[in-house]
Amino acid sequence: MFYYFVLPSSNLSQFQPLCGKLTNLGSPEEQEQFQAKLTKYKTMVKTVAIIGAGISGLGAIKACLEEGLEPTCFEKSDDLGGLWRFTDKVEDGRASIYRSLVTNVSKEMMCLSDFPMPDDFPNFLPNSKYLEYIKLYAENFKLLKYIKFKTAVCRVEKTSDFSITGQWFVTTETDGDKTTDLFDAVMVCTGQHAQPVSSTNTIPGIEKFKGQVLHCREYKKPVGFDGKRILIVGMGNTGVDISTELCTRASQVYLSSRKGVWVLRRLGKGGLPFDLIFIRRYKTWIQNILPPAVSRWMIKKYMNDQFDHGLYNIEPQGIKWKEPLVNEEFPSRVLSGSIIVKDGVTAFTETSAHFEDSSVVDNLDVVILATGYKYSFPFLDDSVVKIDETKGSLYKKIIPLGIEKPTIGFISFILPIGPVMVIAELQSRWTARLFKGLHKLPSSEEMKEEMKMDEKQREK
Repeated sequence: MFYYFVLPSSNLSQFQPLCGKLTNLGSPEEQEQFQAKLTKYKTMVKTVAIIGAGISGLGAIKACLEEGLEPTCFEKSDDLGGLWRFTDKVEDGRASIYRSLVTNVSKEMMCLSDFPMPDDFPNFLPNSKYLEYIKLYAENFKLLKYIKFKTAVCRVEKTSDFSITGQWFVTTETDGDKTTDLFDAVMVCTGQHAQPVSSTNTIPGIEKFKGQVLHCREYKKPVGFDGKRILIVGMGNTGVDISTELCTRASQVYLSSRKGVWVLRRLGKGGLPFDLIFIRRYKTWIQNILPPAVSRWMIKKYMNDQFDHGLYNIEPQGIKWKEPLVNEEFPSRVLSGSIIVKDGVTAFTETSAHFEDSSVVDNLDVVILATGYKYSFPFLDDSVVKIDETKGSLYKKIIPLGIEKPTIGFISFILPIGPVMVIAELQSRWTARLFKGLHKLPSSEEMKEEMKMDEKQREK
């Protein structure tokens, strides 16, 4: 007779010697059966570490619970909300927003699938209202008890037997005390807006500039900018939002862009939110079957029917497509001259900026770098995922290619046309089912081919 023990997956590593001895008992057939059962049991996921308690982290907790998994969420700060929780001070390693931030996606498009927003919420939410929604979501689904606040994740490492178990050691720090725990899987929900991209090393002479230089994540409210001459570098949603806010207080605001941008208003046809009209399944279907040149012409016509972007010197140049930004005040501010659009910056002096069209703006007081963010995973080794390759090395934008066991998932590291959070919800569901064993990944070559086809479609 051959006996085997059923061991908790979280403690398998300490029983390796015992398991080795047990396999010497019984016939070769029994040993083979035992090893098969042990391997199968060791690859079953039960405990899941979730990093970050923003909207994506909460969706990940809920998805794990729905699949019978045991999530533990680690949140560095003292409250949930992630990006959407405004603070007066910038916190290291955490996303930072300005007080006046309003969503550029309507509540109808950005609410999660099983929790509609309250009827009395406005169509486009101030950040405080969206934070309220996040808290209502957490309370409604009783998710708070799975979150450990004031707990920073310091390190996430593969176990020595990772190729068999797929398990991870997660080291956390709370009030100066470090603890290491074993988890069967990990979901990274830290968001895209914690690590700023700085232009201080790429724009010649910026180190010579004697005025104030700050990244947009440091901007909180329009205080201390009265009467100043301000240059904002970068024409994304944040750069344009800040420029429209500061131009009412500053002496002059200049907004620099190398490639231009399409601008949409929140108010769409018939008074509806623009995204209920702009983001439609039939429009995507039409764009996918049309030749790319025709599709781009249609988009250009749609954008310029609102206002002629060329007249404002902001029509995208030299690129096939650029994600539009949403701001209804911007065109009128340009028309009134309170915002002056400039080409890309080529160099700085102590008090001035030089631009690609050979023009110069003198006597600048402040430079704000709205130059975006980059992915950052300081708690992970490069062997798990390389930061500079993240956009091209995640299957389904979730699972790192080439990893021995698919027991780590990156949630919400995507740049869609539309709301991130609803796609993150689907990513969390898919990942939880993968961890549970309800999905099976294709071969490495098949995944690469699928990703190549996706990239071709995106290029189109």
